[in-house]
Amino acid sequence: GRGKMANVAKKVSWAGKDEEPRSGETTPLINGSPSAAHTESNFFRIQRLITVNLDDDPTQEQDGVSAASVPKEIPHTEKLLSLKYESLDYDNSENQLFMEEERRISKIGFHVLEIKRWIVCCLIGIFTGLIACIIDIVVELLADKKYQIIKRNIDKSTESGGLSISLILWASLNAGFVMVGSFLVAFIEPAASGSGIPQIKCYLNGVKVPHVVRLKTLVVKVLGVIFSVVGGLAVGKEGPMIHSGAVIAAGISQGRSSTLKRDFKIFEYFRRDTEKRDFVSAGAAAGVSAAFGAPVGGVLFSLEEGASFWNQMLTWRIFFASMISTFTLNFVLSIYRGNPGDLSSPGLINFGQFNSEAAQYNWFEIPVFIFVGAIGGILGAVFNRLNYCLTMFRIRYIHRPCLQVIEAMVVGAVTATVSFVMIYAMYTSDCQPVGEDPIKYPLQLFCPDGEYNAIATTFFNTPEKSVRSLFHDSPGSYNPLTLGLFTLSYFFLACWTYGLAVSSGVFIPSLLIGAAWGRLFGIFLSNISSGSTWADPGKYALMGAAAQLGGIVRMTLSLTVIIMEATGNVTYGLPIMLVLMTAKIFGDFCIEGLYDIHIKLQSVPFLGWEPPEKSHTLTAREVMSYPVTCFKRVEKVGRIVDILSDTTTNHNGFPVVDENHEPEYDNVGRLCGLILRSQLIVLLKHKVFVERANSNLTQRKLQLKDFRDAYPRFPPIQSIHVSQDERHCTVDLTEFINPTPYSVPGEASLPRVFRLFRTLGLRHLVICDGSNGVIGIVTRKDLARYRLHKGQLEELEMAHT
Repeated sequence: GRGKMANVAKKVSWAGKDEEPRSGETTPLINGSPSAAHTESNFFRIQRLITVNLDDDPTQEQDGVSAASVPKEIPHTEKLLSLKYESLDYDNSENQLFMEEERRISKIGFHVLEIKRWIVCCLIGIFTGLIACIIDIVVELLADKKYQIIKRNIDKSTESGGLSISLILWASLNAGFVMVGSFLVAFIEPAASGSGIPQIKCYLNGVKVPHVVRLKTLVVKVLGVIFSVVGGLAVGKEGPMIHSGAVIAAGISQGRSSTLKRDFKIFEYFRRDTEKRDFVSAGAAAGVSAAFGAPVGGVLFSLEEGASFWNQMLTWRIFFASMISTFTLNFVLSIYRGNPGDLSSPGLINFGQFNSEAAQYNWFEIPVFIFVGAIGGILGAVFNRLNYCLTMFRIRYIHRPCLQVIEAMVVGAVTATVSFVMIYAMYTSDCQPVGEDPIKYPLQLFCPDGEYNAIATTFFNTPEKSVRSLFHDSPGSYNPLTLGLFTLSYFFLACWTYGLAVSSGVFIPSLLIGAAWGRLFGIFLSNISSGSTWADPGKYALMGAAAQLGGIVRMTLSLTVIIMEATGNVTYGLPIMLVLMTAKIFGDFCIEGLYDIHIKLQSVPFLGWEPPEKSHTLTAREVMSYPVTCFKRVEKVGRIVDILSDTTTNHNGFPVVDENHEPEYDNVGRLCGLILRSQLIVLLKHKVFVERANSNLTQRKLQLKDFRDAYPRFPPIQSIHVSQDERHCTVDLTEFINPTPYSVPGEASLPRVFRLFRTLGLRHLVICDGSNGVIGIVTRKDLARYRLHKGQLEELEMAHT
């Protein structure tokens, strides 16, 4: 194996994204295999690329290989689709067992189930609110301790001279906290890195992302976000709240934890992907609502970013969960802050009320707001482009956990140093009198007595507090030069931080950057209009914040409502909507939103809302995978085991065909049902088979409960031992197959197939010919392969990474 691994270690050259070959040239791929000749037609050009297997040696990760044989560079491009992601079985398998159980449930039983759903949603809300409280309180306590230590040290060394020691203290405190947070993520649970919104978006789209809703992920996420916020990184704690809510929802609705190996024997009916995914969308909504104090915004977030399947009752339950979550948070925080029972304090971040005089806006400001939106869109696109290049670099070179921890520590130390240098450099130009606004840590730092250093307050605070002060400080409390430098430095720091191996949200940093340049813009306007009151810097700080966040993540509806709820002000609805629309238009013209970029870079087979344009010319027959592996109704155990163990194909759904009809032409037999790998594994595990096909011995009766107990981690086929004698037995699949799978004729166009697949949340779609014979099967990867790029429809290649 050593020699083979040395081969893998050779640097692999890839055709870069920009060097698109002209027709006739070949693209160098791995092993120098030329790509197939381009098929030119007057409509579009599809580049068919060869499937590339990136991990030639699957043992490479397991036995800690010496550094020499680990590749320095991991070849990666965004034009890949990873084969490690499976779809969720959102569509119920209506086999005989299922039908029998549904018939057995009485009318009362259905009411009980409905009540149970409401209870689960209530619990989701309560626990999400509690997690938000824990994060909030712990961050506050730790950050207070940290800033007190540093402030004492700075005040002491300002007199004696020796500020470099304070800098080293600050940087090392930051790097220490970040190291702990990053170590947890890089070594214990990599699924907890980043904001978690892209992963949840994929899960709600119907992709099974490994480890995304595990308890371990939740613990690492919560601890990681506490350490990264306290470590002074340019991150917020809002994004991770959404992920945490989703994990809580998945856990509570299953009534057991496979990580802790505990089964509480409750909510057993909900142990399947259909129910779980609906609850996860409620959890994500509860997370948004705890983070921003915006229950309606949470529901709309779930609707806009997540669920592709939606109904009225679900919406109402999700709203219920969001509301409970906000009020649990308020209730616990009110007890903690010493006025128990007061439910009116809003979420984790609260932008404060905008008073009525400043809140007014005139018709002639509308174009100005639109201009602010355009700036936000362009800056957001720049941010995304930089982050895209950085993430590509990280995937290729910084893929070992120890390197990731070191990078995170470097960023932590650099953030502290930048803050310190700016505070130190600006001390002459920006001294403000200590006014009535309560600033927690006024740093005097060379200012005359009774004054404090204003830039120190923006850096010497958790980002949420800084956003608030940018919105509400009276005009004239910030120096334009200060704001300009702050915007510039924080922009690059936030861009560098997103995508590190820490739990981090991008919401607050974007709001902070936007608020800073928005305030700068407001000061500039009030200087031009000299003395008129309409150009209030706080109002433009809010618009700038909305524009910057909209330009980075490209959310429209939910973001408008979240900001309206967080400011408690409906009058700003129109300007915020215009700002976000403009930001989205300008941003989309350049590059996609940040979350979509990260989904693409992880090669997830994500299905958008609409099929790619220009795809009407493709038919199901051209898109489908074939030849299809099928089973008969009564099948030999040996054949089932062989097919499931075949690692080259690794299929998950098998059409079941009628053995009485001879297959003809290109079909493999007449369709009479579909069976899933997970179902077959449960059958083999329980040894549901008889020796001879027509013997009168009956098979062991399996219940649906047996399938639910094995969900969601079905054992791999390798762990199931079938003896040589058992291989000759037969198994009757009749009562387990789904007798009515969705199927379409081979002539159906790609958009038609896509819409059916997307709206029903399918995992397998069987393609038939005229006489209902199976000719192929369409899965998520066959549809996600086609993407519009520069006006051409192109086909992505698959990689087994």
